[in-house]
Amino acid sequence: MATTATADFDVRKNDSLALRVQHLLHANPVLGPLAVLIVAIIAFSIVNGRFLTATNLSLVLQQVTVIAVLALGQTLIILTAGIDLSAGAIAVFSSILMATFCVDAGMPGIIALLLGFACGTAMGAINGFLVTRIKLPPFIVTLGTLTIFFSLNAVVSNSETVRGTDMPSLMTWTGNSIPIGNFRLTYGSIIMLLLFAYFFYALSRTAWGKHVYATGDDAEAARLAGIQTGRVLFSVYTVAGLLYAIGGWILIGRLASASPNVGVEYNLDSITAVVLGGTSLFGGRGSVIGTLIGALIVGVFRNGLQLGGVEVVWQGFAIGLLVLVAVSLDQWIRKVKT
Repeated sequence: MATTATADFDVRKNDSLALRVQHLLHANPVLGPLAVLIVAIIAFSIVNGRFLTATNLSLVLQQVTVIAVLALGQTLIILTAGIDLSAGAIAVFSSILMATFCVDAGMPGIIALLLGFACGTAMGAINGFLVTRIKLPPFIVTLGTLTIFFSLNAVVSNSETVRGTDMPSLMTWTGNSIPIGNFRLTYGSIIMLLLFAYFFYALSRTAWGKHVYATGDDAEAARLAGIQTGRVLFSVYTVAGLLYAIGGWILIGRLASASPNVGVEYNLDSITAVVLGGTSLFGGRGSVIGTLIGALIVGVFRNGLQLGGVEVVWQGFAIGLLVLVAVSLDQWIRKVKT
């Protein structure tokens, strides 16, 4: 009897600890990704001493900048329980349009840039219109526009890369950097950080942000509470399109060119960053800070594994495994009893 009572006590004690962790992660979804990032940085710095050098860390930040901006737009959509498979296509097509406006149409850099932003915004608005007005599932809509935008991208560019030297300096300005010792901070990374700061405020301090969370948590309840969920959904897809276009501008600076042959993996990378950052695929829970951490996790893992001599195929395996763990953890956290 005594042994059975002790065993029952141990089970209850273990359950209590698990529940405390579950409640903690439910209330603070950023803690899990932050812990993963810290552990990864420590592990890779032990494996290879070059990992923590200023030169390498600046490289990691540059590599994740475009993905982080796309993931920011993806976060807005996933918070509403949607998905956007056309993020990379819009970014690359916007970059090609900007370059084409400059080189072929002879437009000044600022005009070409603004027109590129407008085109990206319009592409996002098309997604939003099909989701909210035609009532098509986001997965189907963005899967279709993914193919459409990549096809138009090939038509407009003739599958040819536009060199940065043929464009106004404004188009490649985001690739310029500010030296901080051996660390180099690009203007593209600065823009990315400012965007995250703005949307952190917008989602946490404005009525629009609260409506985004409410729509993703329970769209019907939000509608009954007076929230115009259709407008909220249309707005997030439209704003995401603008963010993707900004990502396209940063991409030009990163590559010092506008290439139609990049971005195939950007869609999945942006979703990966959002998931690793603790944002729920079921909507209504997550934060842009988590997304930034998720993008850094992807960059740190790929860079660290590369420095460790791990083959590319196993780098993808590691990232995929992280995604599965993150989704499983999300489902467990959502079961918390409040």
